[in-house]
Amino acid sequence: MQRRTFCLGALGAGLMSHFAAQAAGTYPSRAVRIVVPYAAGGGPDIMVRQFGPKLSLTMGQPIVVENKVGAGGVLAAQYVAQAAPDGYTVLLGSNSHLIQKALQPTLAFDPAGDFAPVTVIGTSPSVLVVSAGSPYRSVQDLIAALRARPGKMNYASGGVGSAAHLGGATFAALVGAEAVHVPFKGSVEIPISLTRGDTDFAFTIAGTAIPQVKSGRLRALAVTSREPMAELPDVPPLHELLHSDLAVQEFWFGLWLPGKPGADVVDTLYAATTAALKDSTVRRDFEAAGIRVIQSDSPRAAAAFVRDEYQKWADIIKLAGVSAG
Repeated sequence: MQRRTFCLGALGAGLMSHFAAQAAGTYPSRAVRIVVPYAAGGGPDIMVRQFGPKLSLTMGQPIVVENKVGAGGVLAAQYVAQAAPDGYTVLLGSNSHLIQKALQPTLAFDPAGDFAPVTVIGTSPSVLVVSAGSPYRSVQDLIAALRARPGKMNYASGGVGSAAHLGGATFAALVGAEAVHVPFKGSVEIPISLTRGDTDFAFTIAGTAIPQVKSGRLRALAVTSREPMAELPDVPPLHELLHSDLAVQEFWFGLWLPGKPGADVVDTLYAATTAALKDSTVRRDFEAAGIRVIQSDSPRAAAAFVRDEYQKWADIIKLAGVSAG
């Protein structure tokens, strides 16, 4: 597990006076941990690293970020689910956790019952990428190659049930092709596998893909958002090429607390997070990494959103024919 701490700056006490008054003598009175289920250097990790200092200011306490990687986010979720429901251990929850539970119902955590969603903080599409040296310069080129070599080409992912896995499986199903899934331990390994020639294509989360595309290491063929991305304006949305809404797949992140924390804890964390997300620097950094800032209207709205997403991704898994095996 990797750990990173963001401490309250000199101006923090003044900026936090409003929030501290709401929870004086109760929460928070010490550092708050955010457990990130993804490897250091990947899109989600970068997002939290950019967000952490501002949240430290609005919380009035240090924010400690821990990377606990493995099993498509399952290890981190199981770890946080066992933590005390006091607000001092927070999971960076995502639709990946809903996907993993849908794939493996016997997992020792329930994303709908073991956590209290506080808010969604960001959403990001994936980018269909190939190596910059690849012969495939368009989605049509890639489809033609897949159909000409059934079962001979492969795609990389950060693990079974990850956004990259579902993106690749959905793509193959929609174009009527066969491709081999190659799962790695984390999303940061995907660009390496592509540039080495170990894998042919991948659906990499935008925060990881954009720097690689701009550096010239990878070539972007399509995005899974409904509209073109500001950072990749010339890259077409995949659903327009395949004429299917199943190709619209946004990966979102939020803050979840374990168990049934008190309403004062949930409300304090929600207020502090909302204030931090309004910071123009945070929003600019998120957008540069291909992440769109979104905020739930309330913790209750966040919980309803998670329930709706649970059903949506279960349907995608069924249609894409993805299994945990």
